Formats: sequence, C-alpha cells, structure tokens
Amino acid sequence: MGKSDTTMAGFVGRRRVLCAGTSGIFCALVERALRPGAALAAQTEATRAKACILLWLNGGPSHLDTFDPKPGRPTGGPFKAVQARAAGMKLSEHLPQLADRGHRLAVVRGIASKEGNHARAQYYVHTGYAPNPTVVHPSLGGWVSARTADAATELPAFVSIGGPSFGAGFLGVQNGPFVLQKAGAAPADANLAPGVDADRFARRLAALEAMESDMASSTGDAKVEGRRQVYARAVRLMRSPQLEAFDLSSEPLATTRAYGDSDFGRGCVAARRLIERGVRFVEVVLDGWDTHQNAFERTEKLSSTLDPAFAGLLDDLAARGRLSSTLIACMGEFGRTPRINAADGRDHWPQAWSAVLAGGGIRSGIVHGATDEDGAAPVGAPVHVPDLLATMAVILGLDPGATVLSPAGRPIAVTDDGTPIRALMT
Repeated sequence: MGKSDTTMAGFVGRRRVLCAGTSGIFCALVERALRPGAALAAQTEATRAKACILLWLNGGPSHLDTFDPKPGRPTGGPFKAVQARAAGMKLSEHLPQLADRGHRLAVVRGIASKEGNHARAQYYVHTGYAPNPTVVHPSLGGWVSARTADAATELPAFVSIGGPSFGAGFLGVQNGPFVLQKAGAAPADANLAPGVDADRFARRLAALEAMESDMASSTGDAKVEGRRQVYARAVRLMRSPQLEAFDLSSEPLATTRAYGDSDFGRGCVAARRLIERGVRFVEVVLDGWDTHQNAFERTEKLSSTLDPAFAGLLDDLAARGRLSSTLIACMGEFGRTPRINAADGRDHWPQAWSAVLAGGGIRSGIVHGATDEDGAAPVGAPVHVPDLLATMAVILGLDPGATVLSPAGRPIAVTDDGTPIRALMT
C-alpha cells in the first residue's frame, strides 16, 4: 500500500538513496525503496505463501510443556510426550491433535535470544531487532503490508485479533495493524453514528480533509499522508460488502466447532476468512502463557485451546486448497525455565525455546534444531530470531537484504542481519 509514484525519482539511485531532507522527502524515498527490486524478483521461485497467519502465544509458552518435552527428567514436569506423525517429533500429551498433524509441521527448537523482558522480547520477535531508542522498527506484518498489499483493497492488509500486535514503525501508521479485540462480528463503529446520515458524514470528511491539507502544507510532515490513508481505508471498509469477512455467523457449525469453543478458535476462523479475501497478514493472540505460578494446570488449559484451533486451521486451509499458499507461524516471546520454581511455575528463559511453522514454503514433518536433555540450552548452533524472521520474510516474497532509510537516515532491513534458514524451506 502507499506505493504511488512520487516526484522524487531523480533523487533515487538504483542502489542507494542520494538525498533525504524534510520528512516529506523521507516519505517519498521510503515509498520508492519499498518497491520490489531485482533481489526480490530473483527470489520468486522460493516464494510459496501469499499470506501469513501468526498464532501469537503471549507471555512466553514453556517449550518443555509444549513443543520440546523432556519427560522423565527432573526439569521435565508432569506431562507425558506423544509421538507425532513425523520422525523425531514428540509433543506434549496435551497437544494430541497437533501431534496427529505432525506431518504438516516444522518444529523449530533451540531458538535463543538475549531478551528476557516481556516487552523487549515481544518487540524483538515481532521485528527482528532489539529495541533501540533511536528508531521504531517495523514488525513483519508492517513490512508485508508496505511491500505486498494492494492499495485498492477494501480490507486491511494487516489485522490483529485479540491483541494490539506491533505496528509498522517508520513505515507509517497506514501499514500498522487493524485491531479487532474479539472475533465473531463486524468491527465496532463500522456503521454511521446515531444522528449522522450520509450527507453529514460526507461534510465531516470534507472538513477533516481541509484540516489535513492545511497541516500538510504548513508542516510538511509525512505522517499527515499516513493518517490520510488510514482514514480513507476506514471509510472504504465501512462501505465495503467485504465487512462480512469478520462475521462468523455464516460459517457451518461443524467448522467452528472443529476450531474449539474459544475466542482464540474463533479468531483462527476469522483469520482464514480474511486471508481468503486478500488480507496478507493476520495475527491471532492467545494470552496467558506467563506461567510463573501453577504452570502445569494453566498450560494444560491453554493447550486445550491452542490444540483444536491450530489443528482446525491446518485442516480447513488444506481442505480449501489454501495451506500451500499460507504460512502459519506459532510462537511466543521466549521459553520458560527448566527449573520449576517454588510456586510450581516456570520463569522466563530466552536461552532456549521453540516455535512451529507450517504451510506454504515450509518443509513439513521435520524438527529443526535441538536442546540438551534438560531443555536448558541449544545443542549445536542456536536458531537466532532474525534468521527465523528472515525465513518467513522470504517465504512471503520479501527481500530480507533490501533496506530503507529510517528517519535518522540509517538503512534498515527487514531483520537485523537475518539469514534465511534454507533447511526449513521447500
């Protein structure tokens, strides 16, 4: 979105930006740099996915009690492991449906980072960069919106269900997430307010545009154009017949039941409906994984929500012929300690944790990486967060090496020097 031609073409070279002055010039340069270049064109053969659904396990799930069980070890906890339908893949006994679909999954173990604080780790895993006070980095969803979205579409390119997600940073608010707090019905305020008819609404829009034009001419602030795009898309959405994508009432009961009777399950149904209609990136949040106390009872309950929703999404996409063109990623911000604390919980552990990938572009039925016998440290080379996100970026058609200039004039790529993990890709 926001890729219209600008008058700055003479200032932009093929390989570098020669000039960036006011914020208006900066905006034009960003727009130009976001257009696919030769490096991206060369990667089209590796691209398999048109959309991404990120299942975000907020709080940091215990890898030991989900995707990397160590039963029988002092650190293993009370859960048993079940053999998945893939060689060398075992999952928690409380994820039986996912285990039965192991042939569709790539379990990534031994991910490591240095970010053990929730806010910093969430930022890191969403953006591929450690937080930096000098720049707000775009999330992967923001990059996907900026580089791949159709500006004429009536639905947002990037949707977050059940949580705010992370925005598009210096790529502008127009590429940030459309937030839906709860799936099932049309977004709030999609209809005109009481006492406001179409004519009055049109007059209000005209007044807003007059103020925006005055602000743009007097300040030259590039954020004005971003805000204009946000309002224009909101109005298009209000008037669009595609609003029905958010309404699950037309879904067969058998379909919604397969995902489980939960807000998260309904969020996954909504995600499938949205990508069918051209949305490029949907994040669905399952909160509650910060299990410092009573970890095993809470993790069992959370797993009973995750398991049918994730499995139902896999089955539904496969049945509709869309799994091969949809990347699914399931992860949180870090893992949990091998040591079980005095409150029968596990604390933050970024040193070794797991994620699961599936769908288009992903080599299925594999386990990539490993941890030691206690799940405390990676065995061999760890998987780094920027590499994981670079892998997802390539599958989604992004060039992880292409850069744009931040407002401070610093070239920023999709991740912090991330290298795609070829072993995960078909």
